[in-house]
Amino acid sequence: MKKCPNCGKPVQLSRENPFRPFCSERCKLIDFGNWADENYCVPAQEQRPSVEELEQQLAEDGAQP
Repeated sequence: MKKCPNCGKPVQLSRENPFRPFCSERCKLIDFGNWADENYCVPAQEQRPSVEELEQQLAEDGAQP
């Protein structure tokens, strides 16, 4: 048996539980609200353009590198 990620109560991860992995609709909605309020985020790596991409952009803009 697993624990609800919101409140820690035991949860059955079966098809009979429509709120899995949460124990209840309340815990599911609390989690959804945290995502909607941007309390949670998924970190991403900022991608910087390569030197070749920058040179190509400069060439397209008519500038000299």
